[in-house]
Amino acid sequence: MKEQYTAKLELFAENALKLKKAFAWQNVMVNRLAALLYTAENKIADDEAIRASYELIKENTGWFSAFRGNSIISIAALLSLSADQEKQLTNTLTVYELMKEVKFRASDYLVISAYQIAAHATSDQYPRTVERAKQFYDSMKAKHRFLTGQDDYIFAAMLGLSDIDIEKGIDRMEQLYSTLKPEFLSGNSVQALTQVLILGGEAPEAAARVLALRDDFRAQGIRLDKEYTLSSLGVLSLLPSNREDIVTDVSETYEFLRTQKGLGSWSISKQELLLLSASLLAFKYVDDVRNGMITTMLTTSITNIVIAQQAAIAGATAASAAAVASSSSD
Repeated sequence: MKEQYTAKLELFAENALKLKKAFAWQNVMVNRLAALLYTAENKIADDEAIRASYELIKENTGWFSAFRGNSIISIAALLSLSADQEKQLTNTLTVYELMKEVKFRASDYLVISAYQIAAHATSDQYPRTVERAKQFYDSMKAKHRFLTGQDDYIFAAMLGLSDIDIEKGIDRMEQLYSTLKPEFLSGNSVQALTQVLILGGEAPEAAARVLALRDDFRAQGIRLDKEYTLSSLGVLSLLPSNREDIVTDVSETYEFLRTQKGLGSWSISKQELLLLSASLLAFKYVDDVRNGMITTMLTTSITNIVIAQQAAIAGATAASAAAVASSSSD
Protein backbone atom coordinates (compact mmCIF):
# COMPACT_ATOMS: atom_id res chain seq x y z
CA MET A 1 0.00 0.00 0.00
CA LYS A 2 1.11 3.54 -0.67
CA GLU A 3 2.54 5.44 2.27
CA GLN A 4 -0.11 8.17 2.05
CA TYR A 5 -2.93 5.62 2.25
CA THR A 6 -1.25 3.73 5.11
CA ALA A 7 -1.07 7.03 7.01
CA LYS A 8 -4.80 7.49 6.48
CA LEU A 9 -5.54 4.03 7.89
CA GLU A 10 -3.35 4.78 10.90
CA LEU A 11 -5.21 8.07 11.34
CA PHE A 12 -8.53 6.22 11.38
CA ALA A 13 -7.27 3.73 13.98
CA GLU A 14 -6.00 6.58 16.17
CA ASN A 15 -9.27 8.51 15.77
CA ALA A 16 -11.35 5.44 16.65
CA LEU A 17 -9.29 4.81 19.79
CA LYS A 18 -9.43 8.46 20.81
CA LEU A 19 -13.21 8.73 20.47
CA LYS A 20 -13.81 5.37 22.15
CA LYS A 21 -12.04 6.74 25.23
CA ALA A 22 -13.63 10.20 25.04
CA PHE A 23 -17.20 8.89 24.65
CA ALA A 24 -16.97 5.53 26.40
CA TRP A 25 -20.69 5.51 27.26
CA GLN A 26 -21.76 5.82 23.61
CA ASN A 27 -22.37 3.00 21.13
CA VAL A 28 -18.90 2.00 19.91
CA MET A 29 -20.00 1.64 16.27
CA VAL A 30 -21.38 5.19 16.27
CA ASN A 31 -18.08 6.38 17.75
CA ARG A 32 -16.25 4.65 14.91
CA LEU A 33 -18.53 6.43 12.43
CA ALA A 34 -17.47 9.75 13.99
CA ALA A 35 -13.83 8.64 13.64
CA LEU A 36 -14.51 7.82 9.99
CA LEU A 37 -16.02 11.29 9.39
CA TYR A 38 -12.84 12.96 10.67
CA THR A 39 -10.63 10.58 8.71
CA ALA A 40 -12.56 11.40 5.52
CA GLU A 41 -11.47 15.01 6.05
CA ASN A 42 -7.89 13.90 6.83
CA LYS A 43 -8.21 15.37 10.32
CA ILE A 44 -7.31 14.20 13.80
CA ALA A 45 -10.53 13.66 15.76
CA ASP A 46 -11.22 16.69 17.95
CA ASP A 47 -13.10 15.29 20.92
CA GLU A 48 -13.39 18.74 22.53
CA ALA A 49 -15.06 20.17 19.40
CA ILE A 50 -17.39 17.16 19.25
CA ARG A 51 -18.19 17.61 22.95
CA ALA A 52 -18.97 21.32 22.36
CA SER A 53 -21.34 20.37 19.51
CA TYR A 54 -22.84 17.67 21.75
CA GLU A 55 -23.63 20.33 24.37
CA LEU A 56 -25.00 22.64 21.67
CA ILE A 57 -27.44 19.91 20.61
CA LYS A 58 -28.57 19.41 24.22
CA GLU A 59 -29.08 23.17 24.68
CA ASN A 60 -31.33 23.36 21.61
CA THR A 61 -33.44 20.22 21.99
CA GLY A 62 -35.79 18.73 24.57
CA TRP A 63 -35.17 15.77 26.86
CA PHE A 64 -37.02 13.33 24.63
CA SER A 65 -35.81 14.67 21.26
CA ALA A 66 -34.49 12.10 18.77
CA PHE A 67 -31.48 14.41 18.46
CA ARG A 68 -30.43 13.08 21.87
CA GLY A 69 -30.70 9.48 20.78
CA ASN A 70 -28.12 7.04 19.42
CA SER A 71 -27.17 9.42 16.60
CA ILE A 72 -26.05 12.30 18.84
CA ILE A 73 -22.31 11.62 18.49
CA SER A 74 -22.63 11.29 14.70
CA ILE A 75 -24.46 14.62 14.47
CA ALA A 76 -22.05 16.25 16.95
CA ALA A 77 -19.10 15.07 14.84
CA LEU A 78 -20.69 16.38 11.63
CA LEU A 79 -21.46 19.72 13.30
CA SER A 80 -17.94 20.00 14.68
CA LEU A 81 -16.59 19.69 11.13
CA SER A 82 -18.88 22.42 9.76
CA ALA A 83 -17.85 26.07 9.48
CA ASP A 84 -20.77 27.39 11.56
CA GLN A 85 -22.08 24.83 14.04
CA GLU A 86 -24.94 26.93 15.40
CA LYS A 87 -26.30 27.82 11.98
CA GLN A 88 -25.93 24.24 10.77
CA LEU A 89 -27.84 22.91 13.78
CA THR A 90 -30.59 25.53 13.36
CA ASN A 91 -30.94 24.56 9.69
CA THR A 92 -31.02 20.86 10.57
CA LEU A 93 -33.76 21.42 13.15
CA THR A 94 -35.74 23.39 10.55
CA VAL A 95 -35.50 20.57 8.00
CA TYR A 96 -36.33 18.02 10.70
CA GLU A 97 -39.61 19.80 11.44
CA LEU A 98 -40.41 20.05 7.72
CA MET A 99 -39.87 16.30 7.39
CA LYS A 100 -42.14 15.56 10.36
CA GLU A 101 -44.83 17.77 8.79
CA VAL A 102 -44.96 15.49 5.73
CA LYS A 103 -45.29 12.46 8.05
CA PHE A 104 -41.73 11.22 8.36
CA ARG A 105 -41.54 9.74 11.86
CA ALA A 106 -39.16 11.00 14.55
CA SER A 107 -36.08 8.75 14.80
CA ASP A 108 -32.29 8.68 14.67
CA TYR A 109 -32.59 8.06 10.94
CA LEU A 110 -34.67 11.21 10.51
CA VAL A 111 -32.06 13.26 12.39
CA ILE A 112 -29.30 12.14 9.99
CA SER A 113 -31.62 12.66 7.00
CA ALA A 114 -32.42 16.21 8.09
CA TYR A 115 -28.72 16.94 8.52
CA GLN A 116 -27.96 15.67 5.00
CA ILE A 117 -30.57 17.98 3.47
CA ALA A 118 -29.58 20.97 5.63
CA ALA A 119 -25.92 20.49 4.69
CA HIS A 120 -26.41 20.02 0.95
CA ALA A 121 -29.33 22.28 0.01
CA THR A 122 -29.98 26.00 0.39
CA SER A 123 -32.79 27.07 2.71
CA ASP A 124 -35.09 27.99 -0.20
CA GLN A 125 -34.66 24.42 -1.54
CA TYR A 126 -35.64 22.71 1.73
CA PRO A 127 -39.41 22.37 1.07
CA ARG A 128 -38.95 20.94 -2.44
CA THR A 129 -36.16 18.58 -1.34
CA VAL A 130 -38.22 17.30 1.59
CA GLU A 131 -41.20 16.78 -0.71
CA ARG A 132 -39.05 14.86 -3.21
CA ALA A 133 -37.61 12.73 -0.38
CA LYS A 134 -41.16 11.88 0.76
CA GLN A 135 -42.22 11.00 -2.78
CA PHE A 136 -39.24 8.69 -3.17
CA TYR A 137 -39.97 7.11 0.21
CA ASP A 138 -43.68 6.65 -0.49
CA SER A 139 -42.92 5.16 -3.91
CA MET A 140 -40.49 2.68 -2.34
CA LYS A 141 -43.09 1.86 0.31
CA ALA A 142 -45.72 1.26 -2.37
CA LYS A 143 -43.41 -1.24 -4.11
CA HIS A 144 -42.05 -2.93 -0.97
CA ARG A 145 -44.36 -2.32 1.93
CA PHE A 146 -42.63 -4.63 4.39
CA LEU A 147 -39.05 -3.81 3.40
CA THR A 148 -39.35 -0.03 3.49
CA GLY A 149 -39.01 1.58 6.90
CA GLN A 150 -37.23 4.29 8.84
CA ASP A 151 -33.84 2.88 7.84
CA ASP A 152 -34.65 4.08 4.29
CA TYR A 153 -35.06 7.72 5.36
CA ILE A 154 -31.40 8.61 4.84
CA PHE A 155 -31.25 7.37 1.27
CA ALA A 156 -34.67 8.89 0.56
CA ALA A 157 -33.21 12.24 1.65
CA MET A 158 -30.21 11.77 -0.63
CA LEU A 159 -32.47 10.85 -3.54
CA GLY A 160 -34.49 13.99 -2.74
CA LEU A 161 -31.28 16.03 -2.99
CA SER A 162 -30.39 14.52 -6.35
CA ASP A 163 -31.71 15.55 -9.76
CA ILE A 164 -33.00 12.02 -10.42
CA ASP A 165 -36.51 11.90 -11.86
CA ILE A 166 -38.68 10.20 -9.25
CA GLU A 167 -40.65 7.88 -11.53
CA LYS A 168 -37.61 6.88 -13.60
CA GLY A 169 -35.50 6.43 -10.47
CA ILE A 170 -38.06 4.13 -8.82
CA ASP A 171 -38.46 2.12 -12.05
CA ARG A 172 -34.69 1.71 -12.28
CA MET A 173 -34.53 0.62 -8.63
CA GLU A 174 -37.20 -1.98 -9.35
CA GLN A 175 -35.28 -3.31 -12.35
CA LEU A 176 -32.13 -3.61 -10.24
CA TYR A 177 -34.07 -5.19 -7.37
CA SER A 178 -35.59 -7.83 -9.68
CA THR A 179 -32.14 -8.67 -11.06
CA LEU A 180 -30.29 -8.72 -7.75
CA LYS A 181 -32.82 -10.15 -5.27
CA PRO A 182 -32.46 -13.79 -6.44
CA GLU A 183 -28.71 -13.49 -5.75
CA PHE A 184 -28.88 -12.38 -2.12
CA LEU A 185 -30.71 -13.45 1.04
CA SER A 186 -31.82 -10.13 2.55
CA GLY A 187 -34.44 -8.15 0.63
CA ASN A 188 -33.88 -5.14 2.88
CA SER A 189 -30.16 -5.08 2.07
CA VAL A 190 -30.86 -5.46 -1.65
CA GLN A 191 -33.13 -2.42 -1.46
CA ALA A 192 -30.31 -0.42 0.18
CA LEU A 193 -27.95 -1.68 -2.54
CA THR A 194 -30.29 -0.45 -5.30
CA GLN A 195 -30.44 2.97 -3.60
CA VAL A 196 -26.65 3.21 -3.68
CA LEU A 197 -26.53 2.19 -7.34
CA ILE A 198 -29.19 4.72 -8.33
CA LEU A 199 -27.31 7.51 -6.59
CA GLY A 200 -24.17 6.35 -8.40
CA GLY A 201 -25.51 7.15 -11.85
CA GLU A 202 -26.96 5.54 -14.95
CA ALA A 203 -24.44 2.72 -15.53
CA PRO A 204 -26.36 0.04 -17.50
CA GLU A 205 -23.99 -2.71 -16.29
CA ALA A 206 -24.36 -1.78 -12.59
CA ALA A 207 -25.93 -5.08 -11.48
CA ALA A 208 -23.46 -7.17 -13.47
CA ARG A 209 -20.50 -5.31 -11.93
CA VAL A 210 -21.87 -5.86 -8.41
CA LEU A 211 -22.28 -9.60 -9.02
CA ALA A 212 -18.83 -9.92 -10.61
CA LEU A 213 -17.27 -8.10 -7.64
CA ARG A 214 -19.14 -10.37 -5.23
CA ASP A 215 -17.69 -13.42 -6.97
CA ASP A 216 -14.18 -11.94 -7.01
CA PHE A 217 -14.36 -11.26 -3.26
CA ARG A 218 -15.74 -14.73 -2.54
CA ALA A 219 -12.84 -16.26 -4.48
CA GLN A 220 -10.54 -14.54 -1.98
CA GLY A 221 -12.55 -15.75 1.02
CA ILE A 222 -14.13 -12.32 1.63
CA ARG A 223 -17.90 -12.07 2.07
CA LEU A 224 -19.18 -8.61 1.24
CA ASP A 225 -22.60 -9.97 0.31
CA LYS A 226 -23.98 -10.22 3.85
CA GLU A 227 -26.71 -8.05 5.34
CA TYR A 228 -24.68 -5.11 6.67
CA THR A 229 -22.00 -5.09 3.96
CA LEU A 230 -24.06 -5.51 0.81
CA SER A 231 -24.47 -1.77 0.22
CA SER A 232 -20.66 -1.49 0.50
CA LEU A 233 -20.42 -3.81 -2.47
CA GLY A 234 -22.51 -1.21 -4.31
CA VAL A 235 -20.18 1.63 -3.25
CA LEU A 236 -17.13 -0.34 -4.41
CA SER A 237 -18.78 -1.09 -7.75
CA LEU A 238 -19.00 2.67 -8.39
CA LEU A 239 -15.24 3.17 -8.05
CA PRO A 240 -13.34 3.85 -11.28
CA SER A 241 -10.93 0.92 -11.00
CA ASN A 242 -10.68 -2.66 -12.18
CA ARG A 243 -12.20 -5.34 -9.98
CA GLU A 244 -8.94 -7.12 -9.21
CA ASP A 245 -7.40 -3.94 -7.77
CA ILE A 246 -10.51 -3.24 -5.67
CA VAL A 247 -10.48 -6.74 -4.16
CA THR A 248 -6.74 -6.53 -3.43
CA ASP A 249 -7.08 -3.05 -1.90
CA VAL A 250 -9.97 -4.04 0.39
CA SER A 251 -8.14 -7.19 1.48
CA GLU A 252 -4.92 -5.30 2.24
CA THR A 253 -6.83 -2.54 4.04
CA TYR A 254 -8.63 -5.10 6.20
CA GLU A 255 -5.42 -6.96 7.06
CA PHE A 256 -3.62 -3.72 7.95
CA LEU A 257 -6.46 -2.46 10.16
CA ARG A 258 -6.54 -5.78 12.03
CA THR A 259 -2.99 -5.03 13.24
CA GLN A 260 -4.00 -1.68 14.73
CA LYS A 261 -4.77 -1.20 18.42
CA GLY A 262 -8.49 -1.32 19.11
CA LEU A 263 -9.32 -3.06 15.80
CA GLY A 264 -8.33 -6.63 16.64
CA SER A 265 -10.76 -9.55 16.49
CA TRP A 266 -11.72 -9.10 20.16
CA SER A 267 -12.69 -5.44 19.57
CA ILE A 268 -14.54 -5.39 16.26
CA SER A 269 -16.38 -7.95 14.13
CA LYS A 270 -15.11 -9.05 10.74
CA GLN A 271 -18.18 -7.65 8.98
CA GLU A 272 -17.85 -4.20 10.54
CA LEU A 273 -14.14 -4.05 9.78
CA LEU A 274 -14.84 -5.04 6.17
CA LEU A 275 -17.45 -2.28 6.06
CA LEU A 276 -14.92 0.26 7.33
CA SER A 277 -12.24 -1.07 4.97
CA ALA A 278 -14.53 -0.56 1.99
CA SER A 279 -15.40 2.96 3.20
CA LEU A 280 -11.77 3.97 3.70
CA LEU A 281 -10.90 2.66 0.25
CA ALA A 282 -13.77 4.71 -1.21
CA PHE A 283 -12.39 7.82 0.52
CA LYS A 284 -8.97 7.07 -1.03
CA TYR A 285 -10.54 7.23 -4.48
CA VAL A 286 -12.29 10.48 -3.59
CA ASP A 287 -8.90 11.90 -2.57
CA ASP A 288 -7.39 10.69 -5.83
CA VAL A 289 -10.12 12.51 -7.78
CA ARG A 290 -9.46 15.70 -5.79
CA ASN A 291 -5.75 15.39 -6.50
CA GLY A 292 -6.36 14.87 -10.19
CA MET A 293 -4.85 11.38 -10.11
CA ILE A 294 -7.97 9.82 -11.59
CA THR A 295 -9.38 11.32 -14.77
CA THR A 296 -12.73 9.49 -14.59
CA MET A 297 -15.08 11.80 -12.70
CA LEU A 298 -17.21 10.08 -10.09
CA THR A 299 -20.81 10.67 -11.07
CA THR A 300 -21.89 11.43 -7.53
CA SER A 301 -20.40 12.12 -4.14
CA ILE A 302 -18.99 8.84 -2.88
CA THR A 303 -18.30 10.46 0.47
CA ASN A 304 -21.96 11.29 1.08
CA ILE A 305 -23.10 7.83 -0.02
CA VAL A 306 -20.62 6.22 2.38
CA ILE A 307 -21.69 8.50 5.24
CA ALA A 308 -25.36 7.75 4.55
CA GLN A 309 -24.68 4.02 4.37
CA GLN A 310 -22.56 4.00 7.54
CA ALA A 311 -25.10 6.12 9.42
CA ALA A 312 -27.96 3.83 8.42
CA ILE A 313 -26.04 0.74 9.55
CA ALA A 314 -24.82 2.38 12.76
CA GLY A 315 -28.41 3.45 13.44
CA ALA A 316 -29.70 -0.07 12.89
CA THR A 317 -27.00 -1.53 15.15
CA ALA A 318 -27.60 1.00 17.91
CA ALA A 319 -31.36 0.47 17.67
CA SER A 320 -31.01 -3.32 17.95
CA ALA A 321 -28.59 -2.92 20.89
CA ALA A 322 -31.09 -0.62 22.64
CA ALA A 323 -33.89 -3.15 22.00
CA VAL A 324 -31.82 -5.99 23.48
CA ALA A 325 -30.97 -3.86 26.53
CA SER A 326 -34.64 -2.95 26.98
CA SER A 327 -35.85 -6.56 26.73
CA SER A 328 -33.20 -7.82 29.14
CA SER A 329 -34.21 -5.25 31.74
CA ASP A 330 -37.91 -6.19 31.56
